[in-house]
Amino acid sequence: MHELARLKESITRHAGEGITRTALPGVSVVRSQTTTEPLGEMVEPTLALVAQGVKQTALDGRAFTYGAGQFLVVSVELPLMGHVTRASADEPFLAMVMTLRPERIAALLLDTAPVAIGAVDATPAGIAVSEASPALLDALARLLVLLDAPDDAAALAAGVEREVLWRLVTGPQGATVRQIGLADSRLAHLARAIRWIRSHYDETLRVEKLATLATMSVSSFHRHFRAVTAMTPIQFQKQIRLHEARALLLSEPGDVAGAGFAVGYDSPSQFSREYRRMFGVPPSRDPLALHRTTS
Repeated sequence: MHELARLKESITRHAGEGITRTALPGVSVVRSQTTTEPLGEMVEPTLALVAQGVKQTALDGRAFTYGAGQFLVVSVELPLMGHVTRASADEPFLAMVMTLRPERIAALLLDTAPVAIGAVDATPAGIAVSEASPALLDALARLLVLLDAPDDAAALAAGVEREVLWRLVTGPQGATVRQIGLADSRLAHLARAIRWIRSHYDETLRVEKLATLATMSVSSFHRHFRAVTAMTPIQFQKQIRLHEARALLLSEPGDVAGAGFAVGYDSPSQFSREYRRMFGVPPSRDPLALHRTTS
């Protein structure tokens, strides 16, 4: 596919090893000559398209695998585990990532006839994978080409980004992307509760307070929260706590109990048990493994 070849060429030209931020706001390119170990992070609303190789991203154990010509959409901030599963020196993993900014999507929706993009239906899942259309690949390729022409980028990048968003809202994940930009959508309401959990992960979680933030009843909040995140609020908070603890242990490997207390655990044994269940190794051993994989 010609569009995919153009994307591979641009990514190869502008990417170092790993993730490289570009001069285009919210756009990064990724290159890896090797497969990678699963690592966790909080991911904001994002479009990630693979041009070569294969990546797997997991949400609470549910895996999403996507390869060349496929894209992943994340509609709310989620704790994800991701790793490259196919890459080599001859055919490195190549991808591009674009932040999905709610205000840009909202502006597009305000200027577009509702009949052209369809009505917003039931609460969509917070993560999904689809095949990229030739039109979407073409728009993304033209966006990256602007990296070679900074003067052109200043005048044209916003317009090409708008075209990318148009291809998304009218594509197979349109319902998900549209809700990112709708201030009164269920997704936007849930995002307020998710931001609170993200900022207060070390505190006791009160579902009633979260439901109020989302302007929903408790039962409705539970139902829609699970539809978007595939987890209960308590499970979601636990994922964030464990990701944060892992980051702490990577910088200070010796203080396992301190990391557990810092993220909200009162019991070191419970912390170690849940950490091992999530990452496959106890916290006392995991940082050493992480240092080996990142050094």
